[in-house]
Amino acid sequence: MLEEGKVEQTHKARRRTSCWIRKKHVRVGLAETLSTFVMMVFGLGSVAQVVTGGGVFGDYLSINLGFGLGVAMGVHAGGKVSGAHMNAAVTFTMCVFGRLSWKMLPLYVVAQFLGSFIAAGTIYTLYYDSIYHYCGGNFTVFGPKATAGIFATYPAPYLSIQTGFLDQVLGTAMLLLCLMALADKKNQPAPTGGEPFAIGALVLLIGVSMGSNSGYAINPTRDFGARVFTAIAGWGVEVFSRTST
Repeated sequence: MLEEGKVEQTHKARRRTSCWIRKKHVRVGLAETLSTFVMMVFGLGSVAQVVTGGGVFGDYLSINLGFGLGVAMGVHAGGKVSGAHMNAAVTFTMCVFGRLSWKMLPLYVVAQFLGSFIAAGTIYTLYYDSIYHYCGGNFTVFGPKATAGIFATYPAPYLSIQTGFLDQVLGTAMLLLCLMALADKKNQPAPTGGEPFAIGALVLLIGVSMGSNSGYAINPTRDFGARVFTAIAGWGVEVFSRTST
């Protein structure tokens, strides 16, 4: 009887393990979606306050702080489960260096897109009255009362295609270089438990040093998810244009 009890416990443990393996992808996807959502709500919310408040409720620095601290909170929200990449460029780099299976790439990208899309919808709902009051209900992508930039990044009017390309490549490269350095145990990694703050500080640093040209567009899934939302919500297909027509 005792032996049968042990066998039954072993079978239950195996079933629990098998269930955990089957649900692991779901948990990773949900964690990555949540992390991206948290980052984006704080980041987009800080932009919405600055734009619709006409500078009364913050300035460019507060936007950088919003995204930097938002990234830190996003890492806290799901970092232990998915790693909280919150960025397709980061996920792709992890796959290149063998730190993540290529099979996981689509899951991460979809989760990041969903987190960004839902966050854009959340901030749109929260700030709809403010946005409507600011622009008079005329949702435009370019111009003095443009509001699409609350949700996605757009190049400055003076920016050439060549400089814009360099701007985004360099910004993303600095992000990935420093992320790899922060995680390198053989170098000078971030202290245990301090990784979220270090990563948030890195995003803040990129924002205050390379953000004026195009809003430091270093995250394709963060941008694309919010851009698709604005296209649906009333700004139209012009959100995919570089300049106004």
